[in-house]
Formats: sequence, structure tokens, C-alpha cells
Amino acid sequence: MSIGLSEQEILRRDSLKQLRELGINPYPAEAYEINANAADILANYEKDKTAYKTIKIAGRIMGRNIMGAASFAELQDATGRIQIYLKRDELCPGDDKTLYNIVFKKLLDIGDFIGVEGYVFTTQTGEISVHVNKLTVLSKSLRPLPIVKRDDEGNVFDGFTNPELRYRMRYVDLTVNPEYKQIFINRSKVINTMRNYFDSQGWMEVETPILQAVHGGAAARPFNTHHNTLDMPLFLRIANELYLKRLIVAGFDGVYEFGKMFRNEGMDRTHNPEFTSMEIYVAYKDYVWMMGMVEECLEKIAVAIHGSPVVKVGGHEIDFAGPYEKLTMYESIQKYTGIDVSEMTESELAQTCRDLGIEIDDSMGRGKLVDELFSEKVEANLIQPTYITDYPIEMTPLAKKHRSKEGLVERFELFVMGKEIGNAYSELNDPIDQKERFEEQLKLAARGDDEAMAMDDDFVRALEYGMPPTSGLGIGIDRLVMLMTDQSTIQEVLFFPQMRPEKKKIELTAEESELFGLVKEGEHQLLSEVRAQLADWSNKKWDTTLKGLTGKNILKVTKTDDGLFLEHK
Repeated sequence: MSIGLSEQEILRRDSLKQLRELGINPYPAEAYEINANAADILANYEKDKTAYKTIKIAGRIMGRNIMGAASFAELQDATGRIQIYLKRDELCPGDDKTLYNIVFKKLLDIGDFIGVEGYVFTTQTGEISVHVNKLTVLSKSLRPLPIVKRDDEGNVFDGFTNPELRYRMRYVDLTVNPEYKQIFINRSKVINTMRNYFDSQGWMEVETPILQAVHGGAAARPFNTHHNTLDMPLFLRIANELYLKRLIVAGFDGVYEFGKMFRNEGMDRTHNPEFTSMEIYVAYKDYVWMMGMVEECLEKIAVAIHGSPVVKVGGHEIDFAGPYEKLTMYESIQKYTGIDVSEMTESELAQTCRDLGIEIDDSMGRGKLVDELFSEKVEANLIQPTYITDYPIEMTPLAKKHRSKEGLVERFELFVMGKEIGNAYSELNDPIDQKERFEEQLKLAARGDDEAMAMDDDFVRALEYGMPPTSGLGIGIDRLVMLMTDQSTIQEVLFFPQMRPEKKKIELTAEESELFGLVKEGEHQLLSEVRAQLADWSNKKWDTTLKGLTGKNILKVTKTDDGLFLEHK
């Protein structure tokens, strides 16, 4: 028996061998041209039955009802599932019945890909089905799929629901839970609707570097890497802002980019270290104009997905039709805490945070303190789309000073359901002011703020050549998709979210199993506990400790911070 393979996996490999012995290639190279799909057949067959007299369709076998000379199976393609009907003497009109009796009935399994040719008909029970005249094996699956049962009302039993497994094996998740595909279809609609809207305004989609010599454009901790040929450190970008604004300097009136950003920070229900952001910059505009543009764009997205600007999210009906409520940063804090912090010094802000039970540290400047206060006491209250405007200058090194309010900048963030999904400025285009802001960030970095921005001399140089008045916007695509699809975790809207390293079961040789079995229950550690930990532990030290042991020389099993060890003579 093959070590590490389940009984089902061994049987499938045996079927694979038998298919080849019958002269059937289980992984053919030839293209299989289809002319129909499940959704189209089910939706349109009754309207025009003559259009489905000769069809070719392909997909996975997802269920079978094998009888004598005739059988039914369920075929799943990218659009849905449809029943197929196979009759032995029609599938095998000659004396050789191998394709039906052996291949279909014994060597094919749930999960295998097949192509079928035939015609569509309606069974006596009224189910639209494909009557198969020809069957082609397209791909043999060697691992069994989870069996998800659904009753006639659509209720799911024995579902593949473990989030750890679903996110790690999305290829299995979307096969057995095809309803989740709609989330990703709608994700595509969000991006395409936004892109089409921008293109209709004459703004150009561009690409900017992912590997950057200076990490900038946001307050975040970057991922570090190294370029061997140039012998220089590089960073995965935390934002694409500074490069896009260089293009405004270069003479483009409007540029935007959908791109991956990377921030070396924690993971939770709304954060993934790799995420998708859209940033757009339009010359001769300000942040007030940008508010109107955002409202128009988000309403179009909601209508494209739901047919209405009103979207149901977490029990709330969110109205994406503008205008949205507007509160300044200081107004929002006063509204939800009753405290006016607008004139407070850094030390007074720090004490206010402590009084409210907010955890802070000495590296935090005035801007960080205001941000912590806002995050802890205000954000969760912002359910309907709300603009928080006019931030303290210390919080935003890249925004223009407010035209009428000293100490503030022209910035807004859009909050929905207690989470920020958009951030916009009247962009700072004064190179002297910009350099001074970068220098203030360097002072914060010296105090231990590892999210402070770095000095970008080339960006300052670009501004010295002149940048027109500009408004910029960044929107977190993943969070926007969460809202538009009513999902509570970012992992649900990412095909492949970041996961911890997979814990792999350690397979023991016969000798190792015998030695391990000598540990008696109650001797130093419960045998059941040792075995449970062994199944979850992938540290190579276990393997190297076990290998080479001979005889009955085990003294005891001990557990340390580094894992499990056998102590022996």
C-alpha cells in the first residue's frame, strides 16, 4: 500500500492505470470544442428546442445514479449543473460495451472531467437533461472531492464550510460551493464598472512600479527585499501615489491604476498583507469635487450589481446615492465622545486617550494620537456613507494645507459600515512644504514610528518642476467588494488570501511507528496527547530525531517549546 494515500486515492490511481491499459488517455492534449453550457440549456431549451439537437458540453461529474443499462449523472461546468443521461446501447452501439460497463460505471469518479455529445430532452419527471451519444474522458481526478449534499429545497448538508480549508483550497471550495463564485463575478463587475466610468471621463489607466527604492505614499510598514545585481534594498510598494503624481507633473490630466499593494502588518477580518487598491489623480480639481465624483461612481457600481443604489449589508440598507453626510475629524470626535480636541496639545491628547482607556505609546505624535482616538471612539458609528474631512496636518504629509483652517489639510476619508474604504486629498504641490513634511516624518521615525514615511528626494524634485492643482483618491477594492457583496471578512472576497503555513501530517515508517507505539499511556505524557501533537507538527527535528532509532531504546517523550522529542540512549 502506498504510504500517505487514502483508500480512495489508491483506488483512483488504479482506475487511472486501467484507463491507460484500455488505450484511453486520461489527460488528452487535444482541444475539446464545446458549443453549449449548462446555464444556457436550462434557460433557453424550452424556448427553442430545435437549437439543442446536437450539442457538445464539458465539465466535472458531480453526482451519479448508476443503474443497469442506463444511468444518470450530474455534470457541472463554469455556469452551473445539468443532468446527463447515458444508455449503454446508444453510447456503445456495437458489441463492445467497455465504454459504458467499465469506463463509465467503474473507472470514472465524482470530480472527473468529461466531454459529452448528444441532444437535449426532458425526462418523464420534467428535468431538462442531455442524452449522451458520445463520451470523452478529459481529466481523471486523483483526490475525492468533499461530498456536499443538497435537498430539493436547496438546504446544504455535510457542507465544505471550514474557513481554513476553504481559503487554503479555493479550487475545492468553488467546485463544491459554486454559489461563492458570484462574489468574484461581482468583484469583476466592481472593477469593470469603475474602469468604464473613468475611461468615459477621458482618464488613462497606467502602471507604476511595484518594487520601489523608497516606500512612500502612505503610513505603513513595508516588505523589504534586495536586488542582487544592483546590490540595493528595495521595497514592495505600500502605495502608488507618488508615481502617479509624477505623471500629473508629466502633463497627463487624469491617471488611474488598479494595483496590488503590500503592507507588512497584521491580518484580520478587513486586512490582508497583499490587497488591491485603485488610485486616481485628476488635474485642476480639489477634494470637494472629488466627493461628488465618488458618489457618482459608487452609485453606478451599486446599480450595476444590484440594480439599485441601495445595498443590504449586515442587516443595514446602505444607500450609495449621494450626497453623503460630512463631518470634520474634530466634529466627529466631539459628536461621539463629547470632547473637543481641536485645540489640545500633544500631551493633552495623550492624557485624553489614557482617560478614555485607549492604549498609546511614546512614539505617537499628535497626528497618531488623534487617529487612535478617532479609530477607537468614532469609526464604528459610521454606518451610512460618511465623509470625514479636514484632518490635522500631522496626520497627512501629502495633502494641501486647508484653504481657511489653520493646522488642517484638505482631506477626506469615506467610511461605510464602520470601515474606511476611500481616502482623498487636495494634493500638496508646494515642493518646499512637501520637503518640510517629509522631514517631520523622519523625526517621527527617529522616535520609533515604523510607519512614518521616508524622504523621497526624487518626488520633491518632480514637484519643483511644477504640478498643477490636483485631487487624488484611493479606494480599497477588497473592502468595497465586501460591502457590495455583503461579506464580513476580506478573505471571502480574495481568491487566495494570505494563510499561515500549512501544518502537514508526518508520515512514519513501519519502524518509526513501532518505536512510537512503545510509549505507554501515562508514561511522562499521555499517548493520545503525543499522537495529537504529532499529527499537527511539521518541525523537521521530529523526523531527524526518529530516523536511525533501532531496538527498544526509548526512554520517554518530552515536550518543549520547539516541539516533541524522543529521548533515547
